[in-house]
Formats: sequence, C-alpha cells, structure tokens
Amino acid sequence: YKRQLKYIREDLGIAETDLGFFQMLIRLGALPAFLIIPFVDRSGRRRLFLLSMIGLSLGTLATAFSQTAFHFVACQMVTRTFVLTASAIAVVIVAEELPASARGWGIGMLAAVSAIGHGLGAAMFSAIEVLPYGWRSLYALGVIPLLLLPMFRRHIKETARFQRHLDDSGGGGVEDHHTRWYSPLYAFANTHPRRALGMTILAATASLGHVVVLSFTGYFVLEYHGWEAYQLSMMVIVAGAVGVGGNVVAGRLADRVGRRRVGFTFLAVFPVGAWLFYNGPGWSLPVLWAVLVFTMMGGNVIIRALSSELFPTSHRGTSTGVLVLMETLGAALGLFILGMLQQQEGDLS
Repeated sequence: YKRQLKYIREDLGIAETDLGFFQMLIRLGALPAFLIIPFVDRSGRRRLFLLSMIGLSLGTLATAFSQTAFHFVACQMVTRTFVLTASAIAVVIVAEELPASARGWGIGMLAAVSAIGHGLGAAMFSAIEVLPYGWRSLYALGVIPLLLLPMFRRHIKETARFQRHLDDSGGGGVEDHHTRWYSPLYAFANTHPRRALGMTILAATASLGHVVVLSFTGYFVLEYHGWEAYQLSMMVIVAGAVGVGGNVVAGRLADRVGRRRVGFTFLAVFPVGAWLFYNGPGWSLPVLWAVLVFTMMGGNVIIRALSSELFPTSHRGTSTGVLVLMETLGAALGLFILGMLQQQEGDLS
C-alpha cells in the first residue's frame, strides 16, 4: 500500500497529518502473528505456512472492497498478520533445509525472490491511473495465492529437521501443548535470555528506522517532487533491482566474513542514505533509493539469519515470532513518533 498511498488517501479522504498513525495501525496487524508463529514449533512448518497463504490471500482481496479508512486498515491488519507469519515460516524452512555454510545465501535468495514480487507490483502500479477501479484492482490480484494453493499443497513438504526433532521427542506432547501457546515463548526466554534480549533490541531499533524512512518514499516523490506514477514504477523496478542485490551480497558475505561485521556495515549505511534521499536533489533519488533498498534488505537478511541460527530447532519458530513482534513494535513506535512530529500539511518534507 506504500506506493498507492497517495491514491488511497485521496479516495478514502485521509488527511496527510494522519498518514503516520494510519500506517502505524496497519503495522500493528503483525501483533497477532506473534501469537500464531510459536505454534510452528508444535504443529510443524508446512501446515501453518499453508494456512497463512490462505489468510493473506483473502485479506488482500477483501482490501479491494474497502469503503472507508477503517475498513482498509482492518483488512490490511488481517493481511499483515498472515503475510508476516508466512514470511517468518519461510525463513525457518530455508534455515532448516540448507547447511550452515549456505544458510546466509539461502535466506538472501529468499528475500531476493520476494523482491521480484514487489517489482511486479511496481510494474502494475504504473498503470494505476488507467486500471478499472484504480488501486482497488491491484488488491483484487490477492486472489492469486488462493488459486495456486493446490500446487503449494503438493510441493511444500515438512522440513526434515523438524520431522527428526518430532521423531526424537516421540511426538513430544505436540498436541498437549496446543492450548498453551505461551509454553514455547517461556522456554525460549528462559533457555537463552541474553541471546533473546540482544535479538529483540536489534530487531526493534532496525525496524524503527527502516519503516519510518521507507513508508513514505513513494508518497514523497509523487507529492513533493511531482513525479508521475510510471516514473515511480521505473525507479522501483530499475533502481530497486540493483538494491535487491543486497540480499544476495549480504547473505554471501555473511557466510564468508561473519554475520556481525556484515550486519553492522549495512545497518550503519542506511541512515546516511535516508538523510540524503529526503534532502537531496531530485536527480539523485533513483541512486539513493537503490542504496536504501540495498542496505535495508542486506541488514534484514543478517537479522533473520541470526534469529534462526542462534537458537535450536525446538525454539527456532518461536524466535522468529519474537522477531516479528519486536519489528512490529519498533515500526509502530517510529510511525507514532512521526505522527506526533507532523503537525500540518507539508511537514513530511
């Protein structure tokens, strides 16, 4: 919805001064994912992943029929819950199916493939002013994952590592703990308190900076630089394609040099690029956009790799759920602060 924000605001009558709070509420839609993801350590990866695909597809489709800002936010909160659940489980699946020497590269490739979807969305966005029903047509495409569900069911299998863990534990009380969703969270925090604390702080602070900067890039170039929709699409596709390389580069470097050093470099460069993007000349925007996407995606790859590798199989899904929670809270806090600072139209610049 970030690229369509200008059109959604105009259609649903949302004031610019409310955009920060508007996006904050949508970000909070990830909170239920924190309660859902721990079940992946009880029920398995495959089942919850498929259910999440159904949820995100229906939520996106329902968004196309929103009549008010409240309806839009509600649909997007539901959608975000399942999008983040599916994304988190996908990272766990990749981490468990690949050896440690290729795990960073694998997570980076997963993020890069995901970015291709964003590129396709950007390409379709270029026609937003001629599509029937405008931005609503883009959300109607959310039905596609639901149509592909039979294929997903055939080809997505349970991870071998989780199956071995299940066999070694003899079923391990999997069914007995379904109603005790807090059990994995308690075991996670109690077994690895220092690792858990470090990961939560890193995830929250990184998300705070990333979301505040990237949530308004599309709106900024359309509203403040007077760009057309096709120009924004070109920037996202061309410059973004360069930036997407951050996934693969960060993953490969992390496998060779180490997670901590690579992660620090990517996370440190991002705020410099952000300041230049919002304060530099118009001609520099595509270059700086590529820098932002490159460093943001690279940093996120390292954070996800750490959340998967620092914890054993029995706690890996839970650690990813905690990561989602802290990223959500960090993002919501950043957007709340932005909303408080923005007092009138034009303050965004």
